Amino acid sequence: MASRLRGRRRTPSPARRPRLPLRYLLPVLVLCATLAMLMLRGYVHSEILADHRIRPESAHDQVPAKILDGGPVIDTRGGAVTSLRIPDHRIVLTFDDGPDPTWTPKVLDVLKRHHAHAVFFVTGTMTSRHPDLVRRMVAEGHEVGVHTFGHPDLSYHSTRRIDWELSQSQLALAGAAGIRSSLFRPPYSSFADAMDDRSWPVTEYVGSRGYLTVVDDIDSEDWRRPGVARIIRNATPHGGKGAVVLMHDSGGDRHQTVQALDRYLSRLQQQGYAFQTVTEALKAPSADTPVSGLDRWKGKVWIFLVRAADDVTGALVAGLAVTGVLVLARFALMLLLAGVHARRTRRPDFRWGEESVTEPVSVLVPAYNEAKCIENTVRSLMRSEHPIEVLVVDDGSTDGTAGIVAALDLPNVRVIRQANAGKPAALNRGVAEARYDLIVMMDGDTVFEPSTVRELVQPFADPRVGAVAGNAKVGNKHRLIGAWQHIEYVMGFNLDRRMYDILRCMPTIPGAVGAFRRAALHRVGGMSDDTLAEDTDITMALHRDGWRVVYAERARAWTEAPESVQQLWSQRYRWSYGTMQAIWKHRRALFERGPSGRFGRVGLPLVSLFMVLAPLLAPLIDLFLVYGLVFGPTVKTIGAWCGVLAVQAVCAAYAFALDRERLTPLLSLPLQQILYRQLMYVVLLQSWITALTGGRLRWQKLRRMGGVAAPPAERNLSSPLRTG
Repeated sequence: MASRLRGRRRTPSPARRPRLPLRYLLPVLVLCATLAMLMLRGYVHSEILADHRIRPESAHDQVPAKILDGGPVIDTRGGAVTSLRIPDHRIVLTFDDGPDPTWTPKVLDVLKRHHAHAVFFVTGTMTSRHPDLVRRMVAEGHEVGVHTFGHPDLSYHSTRRIDWELSQSQLALAGAAGIRSSLFRPPYSSFADAMDDRSWPVTEYVGSRGYLTVVDDIDSEDWRRPGVARIIRNATPHGGKGAVVLMHDSGGDRHQTVQALDRYLSRLQQQGYAFQTVTEALKAPSADTPVSGLDRWKGKVWIFLVRAADDVTGALVAGLAVTGVLVLARFALMLLLAGVHARRTRRPDFRWGEESVTEPVSVLVPAYNEAKCIENTVRSLMRSEHPIEVLVVDDGSTDGTAGIVAALDLPNVRVIRQANAGKPAALNRGVAEARYDLIVMMDGDTVFEPSTVRELVQPFADPRVGAVAGNAKVGNKHRLIGAWQHIEYVMGFNLDRRMYDILRCMPTIPGAVGAFRRAALHRVGGMSDDTLAEDTDITMALHRDGWRVVYAERARAWTEAPESVQQLWSQRYRWSYGTMQAIWKHRRALFERGPSGRFGRVGLPLVSLFMVLAPLLAPLIDLFLVYGLVFGPTVKTIGAWCGVLAVQAVCAAYAFALDRERLTPLLSLPLQQILYRQLMYVVLLQSWITALTGGRLRWQKLRRMGGVAAPPAERNLSSPLRTG
C-alpha cells in the first residue's frame, strides 16, 4: 500500500490567478469611467463627428420628373415613388436642428398660444441632451421627425453611416419620449426640384428603411436673420395654397424667428389657414408611434448615460476652474513669499540670534538595509565643519549595514543595534542615546556637504525655533526620472518651504535633512508611528505646541531618489497616504486656540489645498488637453495648456535661480508635466481610496542603488553656483 501511495502522482493544485488589488483596481476604474464619460460627452455633442461639408448641386438626370415637379412629401417606401402636396389653406410649419434649450421653449409657447401644431425635425445629439423638450413637443400634439444624429450631408456617406445616423436618432427619441418617427428630413435639403443625382439615392435608400422624406415648399430664410417682416413675407404662401414652411428653432440666435412666428400665426389664421402636422394635413396615421420593451429601456439607458456624461463633464469643468484658481494662487504666493524669504535670509545683517550656534550636535542616521549607501553617508559626515557625533541606529538590517559602519572605525561614530521596529522607533532610540541637545536627523541614503550641519543648526540661536528643515536635493539626477524629481524638489518642495516659512506653517521637516531641539521633541512625545509620514506628523505637532519651524536653504543634503517607476510609486504612495493621516490626526487644531488653532486655521487648510486637493485636480489640465485635441477647439486648447505650462516654467525658473541651479533640466518640464503628473495623480487617487476604504498601508522600503557617492563639494563644486 505504501509503495502504491509513493508511486501515485500528485495532482497539481490549480494555479491561483493573480488578482489586481482593490487599491489599484479602483483608481483604474475611476480613470476609465472618467474617460468614458468624456468620450460620450464629445460623441453626443458631435464634436468629433461633425462633418460640415456640403456637396454642391449636381445634375438631376436620374431623379424622376414627378419628384422634381411634385410636392415636398416624398414616399419611396416599398419601392414606390410618390410625391405628395399639402392641401390648400393648410400649412405645415417645420423647425429644424433642435431642440434648443433657449429657443425651442419659446417657439413652443407661441405655438401653444395660437393652438397651432408643427413638425420638429430634431437631431439625435440635441435630443439626447434635451429630452424634456422632445417630450413636451409630443405632449402638446406636435410631430417629431428625424434630422439625422450629427447633421452631416448624407450624400458623402455610405449606407452603413446612414443606418447609424438613423438608428442613433431613433434610440434618442425612444429614450426621450418613448416614440419612433417615420418622418425624415435630410440635412441641407431644399425644395423638391433641387433634388439631384447625389441626394436622390439617399432619399431612395431612406425610403427603403421605412421613412417618409419631407423637404419644403417655402424657406423663410430665418437662418439669415433678415428681420421679422422679411421672415413673415418669405414664409407666406400665395393664393391660399398649402405649403411646408421651413424655419429653425436652433443653430444660433432665433429671436427674430420667435417674434416673426407670433405675428405670422395671427395673420395667416385670420386668412383661414390651419397649422397642422404632416400626417394631419395628409389625413394619414401619425408618424410618431410608441415604442416599448427592450427598445424603450435601451433609449432610457442612453439618455441616462448622456445626462451622466454631461454632469460628470460639468463637475470636471468646475474642478478645472478650482484647479486653475488653486494653481495660480499657489504660484502667486510662492513667487511673492519665496522672494520675501530669499531677500530676508540673504541680507548681510541677517542673523538668527545674537550669537552663532557652535555647540556640538548629535546626528542620527536610522538605517535599515542600507549597505550600498551607508559608507558614503557616514564619510560625508566626517567632513562636517561643525562638531558632531554620529549615531547610526541599525534597525534590524539583514545586509550587514551595522558591520560596514563598525568596520570603518571612525571617531565619534557609534553603531546602535536594535530589532526591526520601524523608522520612528529607531529615531527615538537615537534621541535617547544622543549626548547633545541639538539633534540632526538624516536618511541612510543621504550625503551632507561639509557646511550642511553648521547651516542647519544656526536657526536654533532663536530660542523660539524648535525644528529646522534643510534643503534636500536629488543626487542621482542623471536619469530622466531623477531629472523630473530634481525639478520637483527644487520647485515643488523647496520653493514651497520658503512660502510656508514666511506663513509660519511649515508642513514637513524632510527626513533627509532636518534638525530638532531635544526639548521640543520631548514636549510632543518624540517621533510617532501613528502615521506613515512621521516627519509631517512631528512637524505638525511642533507647530501645535507653539514652536517655530523654519527653513535653512543653505543646509543642502543630497539624497537618492527612486530610479524606477515602481519605487517612485511606493515612495509617493506612502508620502501621500501619510500626509492624509497626519492631517486627519491633527484635525482638532482647526477648533483649538493659541498656536495650535493658528496652525489649524492657516497651516492645515493650506496643506490640504496645496498638497492633497490641488495635486488631485491638477491632471484635469492634461485631461482637457487630450479632450480638446480630440474634440476641439484644438487651437484654443493648446494655447490654454501652453499658458499654464508657461506659468509653471516661470515659477520653476525662479525656483532654480533662488537655489542657484542650472536651468538645463527644465528642458524636460513639458514631458514631466504630461507623464510625471499623471503618475502622481494616480498615486494620490490611490491614497484617497485607501483612506476612504479604511485600508492600511505598510511601510515600504525602497531598494537603494548607492547612486549618491559624495557631496557635490567633493566634485569641485564648492562654489555657490550648483550644477544641473
